[in-house]
Amino acid sequence: MNRVLFVLTPQVHLLDLAGPAQVFSTAPGYRLHYVAEASPVPTWQGVPLCAELEWPALDAGDLLLVPGWRSGYGFFTPATLERIAAHHAAGGTVASVCAGADALGRAGLLDGRRCTTHHDLQDAFARRYPKATVTRDVLYVCDDRVVTSAGIASGIDLALHLVAQRHGPAIAARVAREMVVYGRRNGDEQQNSAMLRHRAHLSDVVHRVQDRIDADFAAVLPLAGLAAGAGVSERTLTRLFTAATGRTPLRYQQLLRLERAEYLIGHGSTAESAARAVGFTDARMLRRLRAR
Repeated sequence: MNRVLFVLTPQVHLLDLAGPAQVFSTAPGYRLHYVAEASPVPTWQGVPLCAELEWPALDAGDLLLVPGWRSGYGFFTPATLERIAAHHAAGGTVASVCAGADALGRAGLLDGRRCTTHHDLQDAFARRYPKATVTRDVLYVCDDRVVTSAGIASGIDLALHLVAQRHGPAIAARVAREMVVYGRRNGDEQQNSAMLRHRAHLSDVVHRVQDRIDADFAAVLPLAGLAAGAGVSERTLTRLFTAATGRTPLRYQQLLRLERAEYLIGHGSTAESAARAVGFTDARMLRRLRAR
């Protein structure tokens, strides 16, 4: 089981904390911890939070996340900043939401890395950390196990991205669906996963069919079987699926196959072996799809 450790400071924003916490508590296999230098922790919204004063033992598979706070209020002692840096040095992932990136900067984790924070803070942030590259107009940035997000609701996007990285996009898509949020794009960059990109709708029929395709996209999945499983006609399924995703079920399945094949090729597989691994009989169709 992976741990997620939220490091809290006075005047923390509730949604900066609650959004990612909801994602990780919905995803399977996470144990959540909340630590602070003093407890209870006052929030900017006025709700006090209880937190642990002792940190649990962390390993490289655990995530440390610093939620943001009202500008001008957040504070961590050098000892806490050292623990944040030490987790990254030990191979762990460190993330922040909104102004929480300031803690990563003070811990020395942003030097030479791309990062982001809330748009109102970006100019001051760039001056404060001149060795960092502050990226604007994106929801989150990942650079060598340092993950920063723009603020407030973008913490949800960041958390879904991390779930997709660790457990696959199908799990992240199911979490997003349960939370009734969209798998959104990362500012001016596309989401890494087609499964998330094409979940930005609220059609329950289409989500059920996508669940079926996502779970076994390398298999032969006739349209008649998909439609029967969703309780609609083939024509209705094609119409609903295209309206929701911009693609037919077959084109969606091909996209998932192509994406997986690209990953395999990027990790040393030949085009022929990658094509067969994702369900094509040979590499010809894969080459045609890649050429598009």
